[in-house]
Amino acid sequence: MVYENQKFSLNGPLYLTTIDWGNDNHKRAVVASLVQGVYTLEHDRRHDRQGDNALAPPWWQFFNFRLVRTLIDSKDASIFGAVFEFIKYPHGQTAGMPQYVIAFRGTLLKPETWEEDVKLNFKLFLNGLEESNRFQKGLEAASQTTDYKSVWLAGHSQGSSLALAVGREMVKRFRACLETYLFNPPFISLPIDQIKSEKVKLGHRITSSLLTAGLTATAVAVAADAVRADPFAPLSAWVPHLFINRADPLCSKYAGHFEHREYMEAIGAGEIAESSIGSILSSREALHLLPCAHLTFNVTAAPRFEDAHGIRREWLTFKEAHGIDQWWRRGLEVECKHYQHT
Repeated sequence: MVYENQKFSLNGPLYLTTIDWGNDNHKRAVVASLVQGVYTLEHDRRHDRQGDNALAPPWWQFFNFRLVRTLIDSKDASIFGAVFEFIKYPHGQTAGMPQYVIAFRGTLLKPETWEEDVKLNFKLFLNGLEESNRFQKGLEAASQTTDYKSVWLAGHSQGSSLALAVGREMVKRFRACLETYLFNPPFISLPIDQIKSEKVKLGHRITSSLLTAGLTATAVAVAADAVRADPFAPLSAWVPHLFINRADPLCSKYAGHFEHREYMEAIGAGEIAESSIGSILSSREALHLLPCAHLTFNVTAAPRFEDAHGIRREWLTFKEAHGIDQWWRRGLEVECKHYQHT
């Protein structure tokens, strides 16, 4: 079966005939398209679409990229990522352009892929993503170049968690701050941003921060000098781009998380950071604990409809709020907020 969203000619950003690499909207649309290319690569593999029948190539060829290699899961043989190389224009201008983009797809609940994808989601919940073969292969791909400034990371949903984990490790291991694009990155926590009362949400976050600090101190025997050290220091030069839809419960908490951390720092309690169940259980630093980030929110108005009582409401399905395709739509309205650890 051919799905419409896999066909670039029907669903891709055909309006981007000329790319301005200094334009954030253009960069977002191109990188999101490359991530869609990974999804379509896996669909092509499953349906044995090859040659002229393959649907994936237009998703990168349209933007002058070529496929360098695919990243294959060693357990189910699925394609979970790909490395793309930018073919530079004849005039040779490279400012703002990547040389390579390493992109990761999200969960595919298909017969051949669902089991390993679901297992990886459990690893993500338990903060054990670094133990997966997908993380190791992604890190290997990212570390094979000698010019880290030319390498970008990108991912959607589960794939954004992989990109985030690889990016963090590249900073810690090589002090390399790769430009990173995370579309609908999962935030593993209770969905308190769905609570309407701001006072209730703030109270929950403060209580949660204090409780987490106590649990972590109990669960993990940390030396006093390690407690006093700034855990964000090694990552403070890295500013990943997070693309959030507040109607998506998987990523919406990032907004409240950074707002809360900003508030805690303002009252002198910045050392009490939010954590996750997984980070407490595994004694690892949770992926979402980022010192700096550039958040982009999709604020395009949701479609309106009339309910049974004739009241006009706005509504987005989970598929629409979580989908990768929203990020290359023409006319997308966004709001941006930059967070810097102080």
